[in-house]
Amino acid sequence: MISRRLFAGLAFAVGSVLLASGPSLAADTKPLRIGLASSPANEAVRFAADLAEKQGLDVKLVEFTDWVTPNTALANGDVDVNYFQHIPFLENAAKSNGWNFTAVAPGYISWLGVYSDKLKSLDELKDGAQIAFANDPVNTGRALLFLQSLGLVKLKDGADYNATLQDVVENPKNLKFIQVEAQQVVRSLPDVDAGLTFASFVKLAGKDPADAVVFEKPSNVFAIHWVTRAEDANDPRLQQFIKIYNGAPEVKKILTDLYHGQVGFAW
Repeated sequence: MISRRLFAGLAFAVGSVLLASGPSLAADTKPLRIGLASSPANEAVRFAADLAEKQGLDVKLVEFTDWVTPNTALANGDVDVNYFQHIPFLENAAKSNGWNFTAVAPGYISWLGVYSDKLKSLDELKDGAQIAFANDPVNTGRALLFLQSLGLVKLKDGADYNATLQDVVENPKNLKFIQVEAQQVVRSLPDVDAGLTFASFVKLAGKDPADAVVFEKPSNVFAIHWVTRAEDANDPRLQQFIKIYNGAPEVKKILTDLYHGQVGFAW
């Protein structure tokens, strides 16, 4: 027969173990929350999430409509990782906001194209033509570097992806630059001569991503990365998911088909 004192001691011990183990067990069962910006590429993440579920990894996808909220949500702890930005964009956002984020692994690479409803060749660009591109700091610099590579402008020596319109030192065709939100460049095409934008936005607009006048030369610098808070860089859930995503041949096929071949891979 167990004495009341012994029973009470056992009850206390069991309760202590449950209290100690409860939070960690709960933490182990929390879903991996992945923040995404609207993009056709998210279809590949959804496919990998289904694979992960079959392997016992619970994944929740949270899709945003802009390029600001995914990082804000990460900083606030509303998501565990996001997957929408390249390193230059990350560095600029982190510096501007004081975020301590870490790029864990590279993913796919998309590149800018010159899209137009009016032109079939850059030779058709007239003096004073209007060129639309994204208005965020990093993609402004990227667009200007692209225009320089096409011989349409010249930038100050040493200009990189942080370049601004003030760094344009030569503009022989007197091009007029129209800056809008990145997602709006495709919608502006009827009103401008050409727009510099990504295959993902072209696809979302129901147009052919391969139908560009010319494409930017691919660069791993602009690979989309899995980004998390620095203290969570070794989260085993994230490491497992990236392994699933990178290891599934269907992921590359989905992305290649979606972008009609206008996509690369950095893993």
